[in-house]
Amino acid sequence: MSVRRLAEASVQPASFAFNRANAAAAKQWIKKYPKGREQSAIIPLLMLAQEQEGWVTKAAIETISDMLGMPRIRGLEVATFYTQYQLNPVGTRAHIQVCGTTPCMLRGSEALMDVCRSKIHHDQFHANDKGTLSWEEVECLGACVNAPMVMIFKDTFEDLTPERLAEIIDLYDAGKGASVTPGPQNGRTGSEPAAGLTTLKSEKAILKSTRDREAREAAKAAKAAPDAIIAAPVPTPAATPVAPSNASKPKTDAAETSPALKTPSPAKVASATEKAASVAAPRHSATNANKAAPEVEKVLKPRSGPLNKAEPASAFKSPETKLPAKAAKPSLEDTNRPAGIARPALVDDLKLISGVGPRTESILHSLGIFTFAQVASWKKAEREWVDSYLSFRGRIERDDWVKQAKALAKGGVAEYIRVFGKKPV
Repeated sequence: MSVRRLAEASVQPASFAFNRANAAAAKQWIKKYPKGREQSAIIPLLMLAQEQEGWVTKAAIETISDMLGMPRIRGLEVATFYTQYQLNPVGTRAHIQVCGTTPCMLRGSEALMDVCRSKIHHDQFHANDKGTLSWEEVECLGACVNAPMVMIFKDTFEDLTPERLAEIIDLYDAGKGASVTPGPQNGRTGSEPAAGLTTLKSEKAILKSTRDREAREAAKAAKAAPDAIIAAPVPTPAATPVAPSNASKPKTDAAETSPALKTPSPAKVASATEKAASVAAPRHSATNANKAAPEVEKVLKPRSGPLNKAEPASAFKSPETKLPAKAAKPSLEDTNRPAGIARPALVDDLKLISGVGPRTESILHSLGIFTFAQVASWKKAEREWVDSYLSFRGRIERDDWVKQAKALAKGGVAEYIRVFGKKPV
């Protein structure tokens, strides 16, 4: 699955708010979920935002998350997971989604994509010169019988040819998209065979009312012409009720399932008599409860607990079997700890160093490490202190943080690519 990221900050609006109609619709969606489960409305509310703005902005995700009382990162997770949300600006008049799954591909969807490349833009998610149209390839849109197809907004256009798609694109570009009738574009109705119906042409075999009417007409004709031979439908004899099957009833030796016993019993027995005749439950024994049944284990033994006796303390163990003790974290007062600085106004993105993730970056910040230059200046003792503090077991040396940091401090990503031949990850 491809990585989905938010649009660049330069195109993100500063704020977001639902218009009056969508604000009312959002309240109705939230009411559909039980109290305490309002966060489940995140999906329809993001769709409302997309219908209003044309795409899902960062401000919309944050506003909706705050509205539902959920962490913003949860809203970002939903928006970046589902491909139905457009995370970048799309065409203002139409964003065309071309189905590229197997049925549509076999029926010519590649030719439809070529039309989009020639009339809109060569690359997906790029608007045309006027910013009115954009396109993308998507997975199955659910009308495989009518392949190939595209979807524009909530409408699907099926049974397409490259020529017809070109006409539709021109109409949307001219602002006349509402004049295009959605559905099959070759004249067929629904998903019936292209050559017309071949089965179920008569309702005789379907409707009981039709069969009854024909039977009445045949009986009437028989009275009017008793000597004529009329082929009337023979009525089906009424089905004999079938008794329920006993196949699912358990067959055991227990009295509860014995067919010979009829319950409830007509004889009334006093509760004291029942209690005297009842067998008392066995007393609980932890030892017996922990024993496995002989017919299961073939031997009487505990079901749980240590199977082997502990070895004596004097037993010899080879050095290879001895597990290394977990090293304690070095002290923050250690003289080998790298010198930290106050958080500067401009903080370097330490995650560009291979081996540094968000959590590691946060720990480095807590140690006063905010810039590439600081990491590039670490001596061996300082690298060992940080490696031990992060429990990295030598990763700093293996990933060569110092060399990476020097390249990033010198010329950023461009210098990193020149030194390492690849982008920082």
